[in-house]
Amino acid sequence: MANANETIVQDFCAAWRRKDIDELLGFFTADAVYHNMPLEPLQGIDAIRETINMFAAPADSIEFEMRAIASSGDTVFTERVDHFKMMGKTISLPVAGVFEVRNGKIAAWRDYFDMQTYMKQTGMGG
Repeated sequence: MANANETIVQDFCAAWRRKDIDELLGFFTADAVYHNMPLEPLQGIDAIRETINMFAAPADSIEFEMRAIASSGDTVFTERVDHFKMMGKTISLPVAGVFEVRNGKIAAWRDYFDMQTYMKQTGMGG
C-alpha cells in the first residue's frame, strides 16, 4: 500500500500524460532541484519549466510506466519506462528515479538513465 509520499510521486508520473506544464510544476517546491544525471542539475521552477517544456511540448504523447516504487522516509524510489511519441518516433527509456518529498511537494527529482539509449532512439546519436 502506497504511503503519502509515494502517492504524490505516482500522481506526478501519471500527470505527464496530460502534458499540462503548470500542473506538473505544481508538484514542486519553489526551490526544487531536477537532475537528469547525464546533465547538469536544474534549480528552481523556472529552470525546471524550461526543461519540462522541452520534453512535453514536442511530444504527441507521454507516459511514465511505473514498474516499481518504494520509499524510505521522505525519499521515494521509482523504476520506470518513460515513453515519448515525438518526431514520428517512439522513445522508451528505462529510468531509475529518486524523489525527495517535503511537505507534500517534490523538493528533488533525480533520474538515472543511459543517455546513449535516448540518443539512439531519437536518431541524435550512434
